[in-house]
Order: sequence, then C-alpha cells, then structure tokens
Amino acid sequence: MAYDVTAVRAHFPALGEGAAHFDGPGGSQVPQPVAEAVAGALRAAVSNRGAETAAERRADGIVTEARQAMADLLGATPGGIVFGRSMTQLTYDMARALAKEWGPGDEVVVTTLDHDANIRPWVHAAEARGVTVRRADFDPESGELDVDTIAHLLGGRTRLVAVTAASNLLGSRPDIPAIAERVHAAGALLYVDGVHLTPHSLIDVGRLGADFYACSPYKFLGPHLGVLAADPGLLESVHPDKLLPATDAVPERFELGTLPYELLAGTTAAVDFLAGLVPGEGTRRERLEGSMAALEEHERVLLGRLDAGLAEIAGVTFYGAASRARTPTTLFSVDHVRSADAYRFLAERGVNAPAGSFYALECSRRLGLGDTGAVRAGIAPYTDESDVDRLLKGVQELAGKAARPEPA
Repeated sequence: MAYDVTAVRAHFPALGEGAAHFDGPGGSQVPQPVAEAVAGALRAAVSNRGAETAAERRADGIVTEARQAMADLLGATPGGIVFGRSMTQLTYDMARALAKEWGPGDEVVVTTLDHDANIRPWVHAAEARGVTVRRADFDPESGELDVDTIAHLLGGRTRLVAVTAASNLLGSRPDIPAIAERVHAAGALLYVDGVHLTPHSLIDVGRLGADFYACSPYKFLGPHLGVLAADPGLLESVHPDKLLPATDAVPERFELGTLPYELLAGTTAAVDFLAGLVPGEGTRRERLEGSMAALEEHERVLLGRLDAGLAEIAGVTFYGAASRARTPTTLFSVDHVRSADAYRFLAERGVNAPAGSFYALECSRRLGLGDTGAVRAGIAPYTDESDVDRLLKGVQELAGKAARPEPA
C-alpha cells in the first residue's frame, strides 16, 4: 500500500505552525489521536489500579493496554514491558540492579557510537563494583561499528555488552543479531538502546537477540516516557531496590511509584497510529508490519533526496557513510560556519534542524567535532518533499553566504 504523507500530515496540529521539522530524532511531533488519548485519561476518573471501582478498573485497563501495545510494537511479551520516566532512568535503574551480582575482575563493554544514556549508567555501575569497562570503537570514516570490534573485547568475565541499535547522531545501524550471537556465546547479556531505531523500523526483540531493549515513545509520536522490554523470566532474576510494600511481581517491581496513566494511554494511541499509517487488516502487529514497511520506503526516498541535494552544495561536509544500514538521519556541517549559527540560520527560515552532539558525546568527539557537534537532520513520518527542499534551499543560501564573506 502506498504511503500517503499528505493524509498523515493532516493529523499533526503542530505542523500548522509552518515549520519544517527535522528535529524528530530529539522528539517527534504528536498526532491528534495521541493528544486526545492523553486528555481523555486525565478527564476520566482514575485511581490506583484495582478491580473494585470503575476508576480502579480504568487505571488497570490503561496499563494493561499499554503493555500489550508496546509488546506488539516490539515483538515482545506484555509481561516483560517495563515503563519508566525515560530510557535514561530505566537504564540507570537496570544497571544498578544488575551490578549487584558483579565484582572485581568482571567486565562490561560499551561503545563510542552510543548515546551517553547507554554508556554512563554502565560506567557508573562498574565503578561502584570495581568492574572493568572496555570500549568498542567505531570507524569514524564510515560511522560503522564492526562486529569483530566488540567480539575481540569479550572474555570469560564479560557480564554485559551495551550497544545502540542505531546511532542517534549518524543513523548507522550495527548488526545487532550478529553481535548478540557473539555476546551470548561469551555468556554475557546484551542491552540494546533502541531509542533511535524504533521510530524507523519494525522491531522484533527476539530476532535481534537483545536481552534488554530500551526505547522512548516520544521519539515515535507518543508522550515523554521510557520503555524497557525483556523476557519476563530474565526480569525475575533481577532484583532492584524498591519500597517494602511495593509488589515484587514482574514487571511491576521495576516501576517505582504510580505510573503516569495519561502517558500510557497516549503510548497506546501512538502505537495504534503507527499501525494505521497505511490501510490494512489483521492484528495490530500485522498492521504494524505493513505500515512500518511503507514508512521505511517513504523515509528512504526522502533521505536519498536530502543526501543527493546536500552533496551538490559546495562547502557541505557529511559525517559517516554507513554502507550496511542507516536510519533517515544525516549529520553535516557547512564550511566556515559554526554549527550553532547554521542551526539559527535555518530556524529563522522555518526549518528546524538542530545542531549539537545530542548526548552522543563520545561519538561526536571521535568524529573530530568536539562537544559542539554538527547539524542533524532527521526524517519523520510527517516529512514530505517540500520540507526537504526547504532545508536544501536554506543550506544552499547559507553555504553561498559563507563562501562570500562580507568585507571587513
């Protein structure tokens, strides 16, 4: 089924402000059904979860529905879906819980390609337990992380490997199934940051081989919170710190305090919206398969248009050239222009393409961009050709001005 971006865009009130949004990797715009679901949960009577009152049953239903929706989106099990304030918070919590079983001589592996949310929690947990941290480096020319680079760091004392499913700075996608095979052969666990990949590709946690898979609904048209998916049996073996009267049941033992019911309702609505990007029949998972395939093709075409257009502009430098796979994300700079100034120049023309390291600090430094990074343009479900052309026009104008500096 063809992807009708005009029909998709009609559901996004924020687009009425007129900006071309390439800031999706930092947080997508929200369709009307998601906003209505959040508001509806806030307007209705809700209480602590239970079965006696209508308010209790409504709260319980919201949580149950959200777990099922995320399980459908990720190819996971509802009983293994954990909700939290953010992916960062969930990862810190899991790192502290897992590290209880670690000690001196043990090792964890992180990568320089990752967002810091999948580096620092493991570094801090390792430091607290006297555990050695090993770093897998990516190739700054291609932006790719080779499987063997990680494999060479594995040993009999490796306890966990943390790796991104897609770089939020470059879009490059490591071969997670191949990495998982090597990690599991070494007897270690694999923690995958799926924040940047989930909005762009159909996920199957089992096929990826991830023991833990973390993502953020606000990157795929939903509200601001985090989600962790894992096998319920694995979660049973992990014991986080919690309040004494709080349940020890999985997955609730990992969810500290009362869940934000309105955000969970919005998350379910976001998954339903993704499942309906193109008309289809069948289960929600089956409709997601069709919609995400159509979305990937739509974004692939627009990314080709963007990259080809930028390549024709003198003075533009690309970073990373992953040949294996890449999300619709482009990182670039303009000669003689600070990235922050490029960001401001484009914003003044109604093009939202921010600049920075976007918390992928070690990646940015490895690319030679320091802490200031470069301009990142990400394509989203609502991006159309006119958005891409507006960005290209703005970059062309900026590059032209930079090549003809004003006389002193």
